[in-house]
Order: sequence, then C-alpha cells, then structure tokens
Amino acid sequence: MNEQEKNEYISYIHNIRNSSRTNYYKESLKEIEQFKKKNPDRKPTILLHACCIVCACWPLEFLYDSGFDITIMYNNSNIYPEEEYEHRLSEMKRYLRERWNDSIPLIVTPYQYKEYEGTVLKNREMDPEGWKSCFACYANRMNEAFAYADANDFDWFTTVMTFSRQKNSAKINEIGTELSHKYNHTKYFLSDFKKANGALASDSICTQYDIYRQDYCGCRFSMNERHGSK
Repeated sequence: MNEQEKNEYISYIHNIRNSSRTNYYKESLKEIEQFKKKNPDRKPTILLHACCIVCACWPLEFLYDSGFDITIMYNNSNIYPEEEYEHRLSEMKRYLRERWNDSIPLIVTPYQYKEYEGTVLKNREMDPEGWKSCFACYANRMNEAFAYADANDFDWFTTVMTFSRQKNSAKINEIGTELSHKYNHTKYFLSDFKKANGALASDSICTQYDIYRQDYCGCRFSMNERHGSK
C-alpha cells in the first residue's frame, strides 16, 4: 500500500469506530413485518449465501422462526486450501442433516480457487484483511448468489457474512443494497445476524452439535496472516 492508500484505510477504520451505525437487526424486523402485512397468506422465499455453518446456524434459526422458506447457497471459491473448503462444506451438510433433517435445500457452486485468487483476490497480498480486496470478495460471491436468486424468483437474498465479528456488517449491507439495483424481482434482506444475542446463540449451537470452528476467513492470505506462511 502506498501512502495515499494507507491514509484512506486509516480513515475508513476511524469512520467505522466513530460513526453512528444503522441497527440492521431492527431494520430486518421491519422488513419482515412489512412483508407479512402485504402478504399475510404467503411464505416468503429467501436464498441465503453461507460460507460456513458457524456463521449460518443462527441465521437459519432466525429466518425459519420469522417464516421464511430458506434455500442455502454455498458459493465460496475464496476458501483455501481445497481441504478446508471441503471440511466447511461437510460440516454444513452434517448440520443440515442432523438439525434440519435435510429439509433445507443446499446449492453448491463449482470450487475454483486458483482462478478466484488470480482475479478477485489479485491485490489481496497488498491489502490488509477487511479492506478493498475483501470488499471485492464479498461483492463477487454475493452477486453470483443474488443473480441466481433473481433468476429463480426468490423473494429475498441475503448473506450470513453479517454474522461475523471480523466483518463490517454496514459495508456488507451497503454492497447488498447496491447489488439489488441490478435485479428486477429479488430484494436484498438487510441483516446483522450477530445482534440480539445471535453470537451467543451460535456459540451454544456450535457446542451442542460439536461444529468445527475455523480460525481464519478463507483465502490463502488470511490463512497465512493467522498461521504464518508455509
């Protein structure tokens, strides 16, 4: 990063810490109530982008209890190495079987890490985690899932990434709102799944089902930043 980029990043971090934030959890409740008033006899459909079951287990409970018909998309070519990608996917499948009796459909897109790193993550080595390369990574996966949701007439699309303590939920919701302008049918569902004791609920679920809890976001660079280069 050059000096201008460093200053831009520092300003961004400062603004996160000092800005008044929208309560996206409360906004999600408003969206649900508005839908119910307009459509009292219809169950809304939602496509939920999920990167791991740690982040997805509580959103699934919240959305189900809120009356949604849920489908999950596991669209995560950012995860490195492939063994890690398969491990997270395996845990998701196990949880959907043990908790939900496979009643929630799971869509899995092709895994293409090499191509993903060479395009979406091409500048990640120079960027700190949670900066522009990460924004591009969020947007890329969200856009692919959003396009599928719109093409298949889902009422809503959202992502579990707002659950993560390491991610800026305001930025993810900003990306989702911007993407929504591209699509004619499917709406973006605002969220902050870690709020209202969501994080504590996830911890309890993960303990109950002995869920694998990864310690890095996904890509090779985030893994190396956590564990050191091999």
